[in-house]
Amino acid sequence: MATDQFQSPDYYLLDELLTEEHKLVREATRDWVKKEVSPIIEEYAQKATFPRHIVKGLAEVGAFGPYIPQEYGGAGLDQISYGLMMQEIERGDSGVRSTCSVQSSLVMYPIFAYGSEEQRKKYLPKLASGEMLGSFGLTEPDFGSNPSGMVTNFKDMGDHYLLNGAKLWISNSPYCDVAVVWAKNEEGRIHGLIVERGMEGFSTPETHNKWSLRASATGELVFDNVKVPKDNLLPNKSGLGAPLGCLDSARYGIAWGAIGAAMDCYDTALRYSKERIQFGKPIASFQLQQKKLAEMITEITKAQLLTWRLGVLKNEGRATTAQISMAKRNNVAMALDVAREARQMLGGMGITGEYPIMRHMMNLESVVTYEGTHDIHLLITGMDITGISAFK
Repeated sequence: MATDQFQSPDYYLLDELLTEEHKLVREATRDWVKKEVSPIIEEYAQKATFPRHIVKGLAEVGAFGPYIPQEYGGAGLDQISYGLMMQEIERGDSGVRSTCSVQSSLVMYPIFAYGSEEQRKKYLPKLASGEMLGSFGLTEPDFGSNPSGMVTNFKDMGDHYLLNGAKLWISNSPYCDVAVVWAKNEEGRIHGLIVERGMEGFSTPETHNKWSLRASATGELVFDNVKVPKDNLLPNKSGLGAPLGCLDSARYGIAWGAIGAAMDCYDTALRYSKERIQFGKPIASFQLQQKKLAEMITEITKAQLLTWRLGVLKNEGRATTAQISMAKRNNVAMALDVAREARQMLGGMGITGEYPIMRHMMNLESVVTYEGTHDIHLLITGMDITGISAFK
């Protein structure tokens, strides 16, 4: 079994901007990834199977709701700590980071921010400990970039709500115990509902034949006259801004996570280039290979600076949706470029499971699309700087 030799690049000495707690959190997460994810992830990706056994370990390392207060089972960490954890976990695999992002930002966050105290106490500790796995239902078969067009709906039946509809491309759905589902009431207002596995009419078929996020479980959420208790409605926020607020948190984590995938590809290519001999010397000695490596570390460093500053703003409560969009878009595109260049440096070996690059590249093709596509984030920035929406 291959040993994880990863060494994190820090070309601009950004560690000097981190607190001791930040570095301890990062190192603990990195050590866990090296021990529990790296040795098994290629096998699970090849089999297209989710490694469910690592859920408990993710919880133990604090990856579920790290910024949720301790009274609800979270670690009570700041946003930079959360970002660093996502960076290290995605360095292992984007699919594993997706599990954490969904659990933390799309399930625990809305329950904490929009839920009642009873809901917080009932669900958050179990989600933080990994006893429960959650999923987030917003995207529908016909409504992705335009979530306001959703057709999933619920009706007030007096002593309960009756939920109908379907959600698609849902991470964790095949194994989820609870789902935070966004649906329209009879007036067309969007609300969040907590749906539990076992409710009659609720099913979670799995999506197969994926070439991306193969070590992550993806599926649907299907609601056929599901009776949802009224206590399961998230009471403290409604409208499209509620699920979009969750996406801000998830996109922030992705901006950090994508750097981890890029770092892994860069580190692999750098090490390989020093070991691979062609024409009597290491390929690292050739100008074109040095050009690739120099551009990789430059773009990674720029992304690190962008994301660190965004983390400071997020800690201060000043990060805007548009700023988060810019970081998500930039960093995922950067990571894809790094993965492609690294794959070329490894030649034919770059497509094999002996190295992580092709797996990262395939995963990032999903990351560049979910949580807002590359082009939608471009238009969010455009709308922010011009004041004019290009969506309508």
